[in-house]
Amino acid sequence: MKPRPAAIAGHTCLLIGLLDIATAVSPQVRASRIERMAPYVPGLSEDVTGAAALVAGVLLVLLARGLRRRKRRAWEAAVALLAVSALVQSLRHHAFVAAAVSALLCAGLVWLRGEFHALSDPRGRTRALGNLLLLGTVSVGLGLLIVGVRAEHEAGRGISFTDRFQQVASGLVGMEGPLAYDGEGVGDAVQASLLALGLLTASTTVYLALRPVRLAPADGGARLRALLVREGRRDSLGYFALRADKAVLFSATGKAAVAYRVVSGVALVGGDPVGDPEAWPGAIKEFLEQCARHAWTPAVMGCSELGAQIWMREGGLKVLELGDEAIVDCADFSLAGRTMRNVRQMVNRIERSGYSCQVRRMRELTDEEKLQLRQAAATWRGSATERGFSMALGRFGDPADGDCVVVTAHQRVADGTRHVRALLHFVPWGEDGLSLDLMRRDRTAEPGLNELLIVAALRAAPGLGIGRISLNFAVFRAALAGGERIGAGPVLRGWRGLLVFLSRWFQIESLYRFNAKFRPQWQPRFVVYPTARDLPRISWACLQAEAFVVLPHPADRLRQWAGNHSTAAQREPATSAVGAGTNA
Repeated sequence: MKPRPAAIAGHTCLLIGLLDIATAVSPQVRASRIERMAPYVPGLSEDVTGAAALVAGVLLVLLARGLRRRKRRAWEAAVALLAVSALVQSLRHHAFVAAAVSALLCAGLVWLRGEFHALSDPRGRTRALGNLLLLGTVSVGLGLLIVGVRAEHEAGRGISFTDRFQQVASGLVGMEGPLAYDGEGVGDAVQASLLALGLLTASTTVYLALRPVRLAPADGGARLRALLVREGRRDSLGYFALRADKAVLFSATGKAAVAYRVVSGVALVGGDPVGDPEAWPGAIKEFLEQCARHAWTPAVMGCSELGAQIWMREGGLKVLELGDEAIVDCADFSLAGRTMRNVRQMVNRIERSGYSCQVRRMRELTDEEKLQLRQAAATWRGSATERGFSMALGRFGDPADGDCVVVTAHQRVADGTRHVRALLHFVPWGEDGLSLDLMRRDRTAEPGLNELLIVAALRAAPGLGIGRISLNFAVFRAALAGGERIGAGPVLRGWRGLLVFLSRWFQIESLYRFNAKFRPQWQPRFVVYPTARDLPRISWACLQAEAFVVLPHPADRLRQWAGNHSTAAQREPATSAVGAGTNA
């Protein structure tokens, strides 16, 4: 495949930035063969200090990713940086060769300006400017304090404010100022402190200006619910499109919609488009055009075979089988027979221990019961962060979700009271189906409660007008099942062995074994992606979306902490997000 000009520009920017950083932090590198390249590389001329090269290198590395993704603001910043570099190196340092290289690179970017059309967060420019003013002011203030304390007096007179300010301004961009210090060590410490402040200001400003768009959830909830009422029975994952962190794009006719979330530059879709399959191409077209405008990588997690075919045909995307969804026919389910002996014995033992179950619609619960179950689910959660995206609703007890079904297991104690020890939460799958959203139990309770809850749901399903229930999603089930058969080849056995090894950290084999207990029908699910080289990036985004990998967001955590402490004593705690069935 012929590389895109944007990718070439991004990699060139990255290479120059890494060379600048390497020569700045390592004297050995600066004295090596790379020194021969110094006259030709922006930021490496002989008159440029190592600190200045470090600043230039960091900025170029930050801009490289934006250039590769065709971000317009990254192009604007790179053109401005190269133009300034050409002027400074030619007028101040007289490094005319390096200035010519900078000018040529700048001219090349201007010539290719049509390649860089992707939009950034529309709020990013304002936030970046605010960050620059605020953090820049703090950095200058701290710099003046540092210089005032450390700089020596010259010729018996005090240092003027102009000299201090010039020293700080030079140090923030990695250049030497006009002042001298008491010893070489003190000067290095001051220079390093100023450089650190400058890098912090520059890197955070560039990040805010170039970060991907964080679209607010669309206000099409009513339209989406109307589509689910008409066409929701087509996909068991359809109701999860109502997650609060998803944006929605409708087709031109309004008969289909795609719900997605952007994670690390990847636009993730869970399941099939919602609505009439004949209108899916229109919704897919809108989604792919949105991805092209923002340079997002489109990806679909867990779509059906029909959905995979339409994504391939309409978007030219590739498909890979991801696993299977376990679907149980309620009318055919029974605990009788040898194959169900283990489940039957476990359920009977739990019931003899004093456990009973209740199966109710969400609208039948009181507000007090909802709060109690919400708090219990948060307490029983096995991780610090709620998990789930493609098969998780992300909330519990919302009045709009009155058709959801809650199954609770209660234990009778000596004084006759009953305590909730486990719960299941199902979302509607059309008019006659349910899809598992949440599975939680008290870790101190006896094993087998999850089996009891599912059996109770299957027994009560006909009375609720339910004919089918979707359980957990088993990733790579075919490989796990095929690899343990007699006569399986070495490749299949090796693949199964790798999945079993990964099951130490991810619930892969355990979910497959748990689902298989109920003798379900297996429906294949697929992942859709543009090219094979995008798979690592998509996998990383999926791990973040499912909360298996949680990156720190200090600002978000600070806002959450402040909100929790300010409202804890005034109102009921905010609705807890509830994880997917993978928390079983």
